[in-house]
Amino acid sequence: VTQYLTIYLLYKGVYLPSHLHPPQSLKYYEDFAFRPDDIIIATYPKSGTTWMQEIVPLIVSGGDPASVETLPNWNRVPWLEVYNARNLNLEERPSPRVFATHFHYNMMPPGFFEVKPRVIYVMRNPKDVFTSSFHYYGITSFLVKPGSQSEFLHKFLDGKVMFGSWFDHVKSWLNAEDKQHIMYICYEEMIMDLKDSVARIAQFLEKPLDAEVVEKIADRCLFKNMKQNNMSNYSMVSCEFIDQTKSEFLRKGIAGDWKNQLTVAEVEHFDAVYKDKMKDVKYKFAWD
Repeated sequence: VTQYLTIYLLYKGVYLPSHLHPPQSLKYYEDFAFRPDDIIIATYPKSGTTWMQEIVPLIVSGGDPASVETLPNWNRVPWLEVYNARNLNLEERPSPRVFATHFHYNMMPPGFFEVKPRVIYVMRNPKDVFTSSFHYYGITSFLVKPGSQSEFLHKFLDGKVMFGSWFDHVKSWLNAEDKQHIMYICYEEMIMDLKDSVARIAQFLEKPLDAEVVEKIADRCLFKNMKQNNMSNYSMVSCEFIDQTKSEFLRKGIAGDWKNQLTVAEVEHFDAVYKDKMKDVKYKFAWD
């Protein structure tokens, strides 16, 4: 517990890495002035955020590669709750601005509910989220070390990880009041048909693109191509924070890697918890 309280802070009931989210940054977010045409990419960590931080700027810019080659993705599509957001003069950015957040729906600041900006909410099979998180926690200096796989699985299923429970997060956004402002999409849908996903996102953002541009964006955002983009692969982050010699930040970018990670007993346990926690959810997930 003491390790938790030195590395994390408890904010609105969930753990946040205090190194990334000092109180003044959270205050900045709480008071943030949204615009109706802002675009928010909302995700539970390890659900496809980096991928969307590549896709959305390319759509907004009509496919201009400079939109993803000139700024590292954490400045290009900043997380509003992370300390560097305050230093980016976001008030001066031209519309449409694109932001990211890992907040649950009910943690969003008052301005969000008043202004109702557009949201793209990305969901991913929680077994893959777990697998990706397990590798990620092992290479970062600002998160509590994962411990053994079975230890981390219990923490993950109990929500004793950064940004709390995956189940609570997904349910909070699926139960949002203003669904007409929110596009729901699964990571698995993007894996299955990236072109179709890009076209649908463009449509939601009212940025009609011709087929050729959609094709170009989809190709650019294939995992193997994105991995080559130094503005997106976290190669610029010092290894004191993220040690990519242990595991790459952009690791595999596939669906179903949990099958290589979880034991049969762990899968059974995971399924039982999932079934119980998601029993009232009507949404048809791409991984079901």
